[in-house]
Amino acid sequence: MLHVTCALIEHEGKILICQRSAQMKLPLKWEFPGGKVETGESYETCLMREVEEELGLRVVVGEPMTPVEHHYPEFSLLLYPFRCRLVGGTLVVAEHAQVRWAEPEELLQFDWAAADIPIVRAYLEE
Repeated sequence: MLHVTCALIEHEGKILICQRSAQMKLPLKWEFPGGKVETGESYETCLMREVEEELGLRVVVGEPMTPVEHHYPEFSLLLYPFRCRLVGGTLVVAEHAQVRWAEPEELLQFDWAAADIPIVRAYLEE
C-alpha cells in the first residue's frame, strides 16, 4: 500500500490540476499534485516538498480532506488530500504533460485518475 499526498491548491478562485505524462503510470490521466510520503515525513511536509520539487511552487497546507483508498490492478494507494493555498514560487512544468489552473465547475470534464475522482466530488460538494 502506497501512502500518497495530494494538494488541492487554490488561487484566485481556481484550482491547480496536473496531467500525468505519457511515461508515468496512469498515463495522461489528470490528478492533483503531490507524491509518496517518505519514511518519517509528515503529510504536510511531503506536500510542501513535492509541490516545490515538481512545480516550483510554495504552498501553505490547510485542512485535510477525507483520505481515499484505491486499488488499481498493479498497485494500491491511500491518498491523503489537503486543501492548500499558493504563497509563492514560479510554476514550472517538469514531470507532467501539462498543468493548468481550472475553474471548479470545469473539474468533472477532465479524465481523472480513478483515485482522484472521489476527491474531486468531495471538493465540489463543499
